[in-house]
Amino acid sequence: MKPPRHPWLFTAIATLVAAAFLLPVYWMAKTSLTRPDRIEAPAPQWVPAPVTGENYSTALGYSGLTRALLNSLVISCGVVALTLLLGVPLAYALARIRMRGSGAMVLALLVAQLPPAIVLAAPLFILERRAGLADTYLGLILADTTLTLPFTVIVLRPVMRSVPPQLEEAARIDGCGLPGVLLRVVLPLMVPGVVAAAGLSFLIAWGEFLFGLTLTQGPDVQPVTVLLNSFVGQHGTSWGALMATATLISIPVVCVFAVFQRFIVGGLTAGSVRG
Repeated sequence: MKPPRHPWLFTAIATLVAAAFLLPVYWMAKTSLTRPDRIEAPAPQWVPAPVTGENYSTALGYSGLTRALLNSLVISCGVVALTLLLGVPLAYALARIRMRGSGAMVLALLVAQLPPAIVLAAPLFILERRAGLADTYLGLILADTTLTLPFTVIVLRPVMRSVPPQLEEAARIDGCGLPGVLLRVVLPLMVPGVVAAAGLSFLIAWGEFLFGLTLTQGPDVQPVTVLLNSFVGQHGTSWGALMATATLISIPVVCVFAVFQRFIVGGLTAGSVRG
């Protein structure tokens, strides 16, 4: 493949696209450091002057913030655990075991990602209310897993198919059963894919708002994304505290992606050669 004739042009375009996506993030952080009386100034300020931590003091002084952050952490970690517990065996079965209807199942997983979350909110609320799971951690974990599980299976299936089947056959000849083949042979070879699925599942669960709003009735189990809605009042919006809280809850997302960036990128492209 011939290198591009003008590489600087592609670099400039990529820089502009990245800047367009990062502009809202910068504006959020900038607003969180701006004095409350200057946030809604007629002339927008690109650099906060003077820089203040008043908005963060207001956000951190909110009584429900710590509880909401803990709720989001519990829900997100639970979603990751349940998604991998169900997604890894299901992806392995669809990738390796020849069974009738596997193609239809993959198609069903693809279709399951198409409806917006608002379509699932009402049926899930009715089902969980009848099952006694409404307003519980388990109910939110199960609801968020409906969003992460199809994506995880679709990501891991080609990754598993890229593992040479001869390794599994050799393990079976040595007396290893099917669960042992999956845990001892296949799983160690697809660590990037598993880490990518775990990281993206965490990000989806951490940022989920709709289920947290519709499936809970009080702050006991509500995630921090629902807490952001409380800064929007009938007579105005506390933009400073809102942006400070949004910046605080974005830090775990940035950290997760920064730490696992290599695994996420490698995991998403691991199955691109052999599918």
